[in-house]
Amino acid sequence: MPADHSHELQDETLRRAVAELRRPVALDPEIDAATLRRIRTQAPRPPGQPWWRSGRAAVTLAAGVLLVLFLRAPASEHMMNGARPVELRLVAPAGSRVVVVGDFNDWDPAATPLRPTGEPGVWKVELRLKPGRYHYTFLVDQRQWVRDPSEPPVPLTDFGTPMSVLTVS
Repeated sequence: MPADHSHELQDETLRRAVAELRRPVALDPEIDAATLRRIRTQAPRPPGQPWWRSGRAAVTLAAGVLLVLFLRAPASEHMMNGARPVELRLVAPAGSRVVVVGDFNDWDPAATPLRPTGEPGVWKVELRLKPGRYHYTFLVDQRQWVRDPSEPPVPLTDFGTPMSVLTVS
């Protein structure tokens, strides 16, 4: 049984609120009975039947597949979110791997890799960004930070990383 600390309560309003919160909540016994009846009437899964063959699992799985397909759909299919196409390019001839990190992808070096364009040393990626201002930089071969030469230079970050700013309107 919890300790009674009502002697510590000085304010009358607070005392009444605590008393109300301590009052037991009476539930309708018919709710419990109806719930138990419903559980008992559901057909149990036959022994040896995998969980994914049950009806609920099939519906859940189908919903998950639809969600994945929606999220992977081209951005033009759900442009209602106001995102605009933005292409970033970088010339990095010696690069074997180029990524862009920024506040649009939580600075995750695995989130947004650039792809070679076919032109020697030219890399690009198309992003879908909502209107706003974004800070970003390129990371070449997981060791060299490179600002976007097509954007005006901005001061170095506190960590000495070259930074670029992109404004999407």
